[in-house]
Amino acid sequence: MKRIISISVVILLAANTLSYSQAGKFLRNVKNAVQQEILGNSAKENTQTAPEPPSACSDAELIMEMGKYKIDYSELNIAVLSDGRILLYDKLSDSYYISKSGVIEGPMKENDQRVKQFRDLVNSEEENLKPEEKYPEYIKRQGDKFLISFGGKTYGPFGLVGNFVISSQRDKFAATVVENIPVSESEGKKMDAAIENAKTEAEKMQLAMQYAQMMQERIAAGGGTQAMLPKLVTNIPGAAINDATIINSVLKADMKYNEILIVSENTVSDLKGKPLLTLDFATLSAGKVFISSDNKLYATYTYGTLTISDGRKIQELFNPHLLPVNGKIYLAYMYFSPKRNAIMRCSLPF
Repeated sequence: MKRIISISVVILLAANTLSYSQAGKFLRNVKNAVQQEILGNSAKENTQTAPEPPSACSDAELIMEMGKYKIDYSELNIAVLSDGRILLYDKLSDSYYISKSGVIEGPMKENDQRVKQFRDLVNSEEENLKPEEKYPEYIKRQGDKFLISFGGKTYGPFGLVGNFVISSQRDKFAATVVENIPVSESEGKKMDAAIENAKTEAEKMQLAMQYAQMMQERIAAGGGTQAMLPKLVTNIPGAAINDATIINSVLKADMKYNEILIVSENTVSDLKGKPLLTLDFATLSAGKVFISSDNKLYATYTYGTLTISDGRKIQELFNPHLLPVNGKIYLAYMYFSPKRNAIMRCSLPF
């Protein structure tokens, strides 16, 4: 007799649809720009006599001197807040430092309140965390459903919250949600256990048919199959992404400064449905992508190389990110300076 499909598989179908790329199969970053991408073992050598990398710039900003704190830069993870503060985590000592305009705070431990401000960045690529676990301040459980609270408004309830992102200034959000699912996660587990513990194949089949009938009734009562399709929920005015687009897309909040975009196959669009950029799938999925505020430039970052659409290619760098300075947006990146034994940052008008 054929094996009976697990009830929990049915429950997770909608979730899998929502997390198509969220699970890391599309536009996966290396630790969401938190972990440096450094090739080779040069960081562990005595580098003070080595030449400056091709990514060095004459007006570089000092981020942290390694010798002063006795840190090997290759053992650092780095995260950047939108206000310019930089969190540096030394894996060897399990200590954190915060750099702002060359001034260093630390060492600190993970439970320090100053470190907790970076929680979203540090944990953003934890694939095992559900949206309600990553963003408990915004997503609350209400019985077997969820409410999204943002900017003084409440959205929901929803049976499932999939992809959930917040803009860099934390004034915009977007999420893919399912209004109703026929069986909650806890119910699905109980059903699976009941079927697994049934004494005979006939009993298993009877339970499976019973549960299937119950789910059909709940689907009908909850608005039909339409209520089980993923939908876009956002506070961005004029958002108009159709449900068919959402199914095979992922929301991104790190491609354009303080904007939330949607990536579908090889096209990047705003939430009003306007295409901003088309790149081949391999390029989009290989690393990070940045789009300028005026949509005239874009940059891709892969394996330590930043390639800008105007023809510039900059090598031997890490942690590219968008940075606001005096009302202007820059594409910033970091590099290690052997001469100064320090992490430096360059900022390009973008």
